[in-house]
Amino acid sequence: MNDIINLDKNVLSALDFFSKNKPPVLDINSFDLPFVVGSGNAYNTGLILFSEKAAIFADESNFRNLISAFNKAIKKELIKQCIVISASGGKDSVWEIELAKKYGLSVTLLTTKEKSDAAKIADEVYLYKSIDEPYTYNVSTYMGMILSATKENPLEIKRYLESLRFPDNFADYKSYSFILPDKYVQICPMLDIKKSELFGPHLAMRAFSQGHARHAKFVIRSKDELVISFGFENKYYGDPKHRWDISVPGKISFAGMMAITYYIVGKIQISKPQYFKENIQNYVNDYGPKAYGSDKPFDLIVPGSR
Repeated sequence: MNDIINLDKNVLSALDFFSKNKPPVLDINSFDLPFVVGSGNAYNTGLILFSEKAAIFADESNFRNLISAFNKAIKKELIKQCIVISASGGKDSVWEIELAKKYGLSVTLLTTKEKSDAAKIADEVYLYKSIDEPYTYNVSTYMGMILSATKENPLEIKRYLESLRFPDNFADYKSYSFILPDKYVQICPMLDIKKSELFGPHLAMRAFSQGHARHAKFVIRSKDELVISFGFENKYYGDPKHRWDISVPGKISFAGMMAITYYIVGKIQISKPQYFKENIQNYVNDYGPKAYGSDKPFDLIVPGSR
């Protein structure tokens, strides 16, 4: 447990790293109606990268059906490309690349592992540097990919994080809700994944865009819930005495919003029992890899690729 840092510290370390190690430039405009495939937050990273481009998004559960459904368009060469996003370059990404190439698509891999099985078979590889991180955190892995498209300044983001002033009773809440500007709707499922990884069934943590928040997400108000809004004054959601409005600098984009929200989640993690740290060892050694049909343990601390 002593080797596992909290999420907020991981965010700061990643920003320090990228201030000295700029990611490769990813030209989104070089892709024309591609499949964008990933699992978990790799999928959500794809949604962010192609948030302003036409693309077909898929994950490990639906890629087989989707690529088959678009077979006619592929044969007419309306779809020629596939981007597979995988921090490890293993697990599902290998068969996803094989399947895409079977359909005649050119495959580009975004990964942090140069010698991975997926990197060996992809047509083109964008290699991203990363730092050592606890299993599942994947802060630097996906932040690097996002920075390669948004080109934000990591040091400016870090300075902003260090200027945040948390409510005095921040640690006392039993529930936390995030409301993000509509532009950043793709960050919301990333936070939902972090909730599952770090807190499981032990803590309520929700995330919505402003547009989604209006749809009866806050019918029930509670003094035990802190509602955190970004970039706007919250007049409607949650108990009026238990709201935290955070201003967001104009230079902030997706990487910054990911960093801000992850940093706050890390502070929540510190304030609660260490559910993740108490369970992750068993997960990586036992039932985590077995779900993939393997008896080989996952790395508790995933090595970076510097």
